[in-house]
Amino acid sequence: MSVTSIQTISPIDGSIVAEHSLADKAAVSLAVKKAREAQKQWQTTSLEERARVCRLAVQYFQQNKDKIAEDITRQMGRPICYSAGEINGLADRAEHMITTAQQALADIVPESKDGFKRFIRREPVGIVFTVAPWNYPLLTTVNSVVPAIMAGNAVLLKSSAQTPLSGEYFSKAFEAAGAPTGLFTALYLSHDSTNMLLASGDIDFCCFTGSVNAGKQIERAASGTFAGVALELGGKDPAYVRSDADLANAVENLVDGAFFNSGQSCCGIERIYVAQNLYKDFVESYVEQVKAYHLGNPLDKDVNLGPVVRTSAADWVRGQVDAAVKAGATACVDPSLFPAAKDGSPYLAPQVLVDVDHAMSVMTEESFGPVVGIMPVADDEDALRYMNDSDLGLTASIWTQDSDVALALGGRLETGTVFMNRCDYLDPALVWTGVKNTGRGNSLSNLGYEQLTQAKSYHLKLA
Repeated sequence: MSVTSIQTISPIDGSIVAEHSLADKAAVSLAVKKAREAQKQWQTTSLEERARVCRLAVQYFQQNKDKIAEDITRQMGRPICYSAGEINGLADRAEHMITTAQQALADIVPESKDGFKRFIRREPVGIVFTVAPWNYPLLTTVNSVVPAIMAGNAVLLKSSAQTPLSGEYFSKAFEAAGAPTGLFTALYLSHDSTNMLLASGDIDFCCFTGSVNAGKQIERAASGTFAGVALELGGKDPAYVRSDADLANAVENLVDGAFFNSGQSCCGIERIYVAQNLYKDFVESYVEQVKAYHLGNPLDKDVNLGPVVRTSAADWVRGQVDAAVKAGATACVDPSLFPAAKDGSPYLAPQVLVDVDHAMSVMTEESFGPVVGIMPVADDEDALRYMNDSDLGLTASIWTQDSDVALALGGRLETGTVFMNRCDYLDPALVWTGVKNTGRGNSLSNLGYEQLTQAKSYHLKLA
């Protein structure tokens, strides 16, 4: 029997947060038809009008911040003290992409040639299909939705079944902003329906954020349609603390970088390499700060570490930790310090592992949970070797007082973003991209508009 609805189960207490009927084939076809009609109208709309509508849509999120923040927490378990920050981040990213559109979409004019008018114009691709994840349901969505709308496209959104209310809020936001009917539509789709839409040839570009395996499925489904596909598939992001690093600053930021959102960030810190002279002090300070977390019900304003998204995700992390300890690693945090942590539940204690190596899954496979491994390294070359020893490459951070060294090392790192003295951060003025199995494509910055537009050349011979 085919599934006709989806339930969203809260990791907080197992309650049903939301239930939605899945769109059938007729509903999907109608959404595509309306999107195509709206897009044809929208591409003739001025950039100023597009900006006005997008800003009004963002205003809706800001006006309903408290309700949306609570819904994020109930759906995926992030502490309520942090959830409102996602709406702030959405507003910042949206405004940057709205502001930069004028420059990013401007005609490209080559050197003048007598008797001719020549230029390249960026035109919308048509219908953009965004498939968004649950861990940052607003931020990952806004990365493609606002620039797609600003570029003159229509958007179909499939939010994660874990955070479907985010799709509702985007729909309400664009409706409140007065967007043409069909310009933005949130669809509740099964995996099979998603694959059918991708294979149909009815969409022109897909923006996907998720796992490597899911990314491969997306690519296979769209194969042969010639629709573009952008894939952001996560990371196993490393940090290198050099011998000249500011120890206190590195510890504080790398604790936050590893454990914010319960470690469920594609650009979160999952492995740390520390110069020998700082290693002992770094580990001691790091572990003490991790022990200060308060794990519990994320609706409690005093809680700063919530459950992971589901029990199976917690069990994956538990399995990595257990396997590492059996192979010789040392667990530095006593789980009994976190009474809310319980086997068979999404609540698990944060963990710091030392005496680790790259034969262990926890140092090579994405954890996506509150655990980090820390290794000592002899020098820069040692650190580079370990940092590049991954099939993923989203971000990497270097902690040093020497920016020249950071630049030199950064040039040799196999990664999409190089940080110095910061981590787990996305700057909308810079392109968001990755290498190796992290995927392909660009979002944000001026470059983010390139994949959402089609270049057209104009070559006019003047009389």
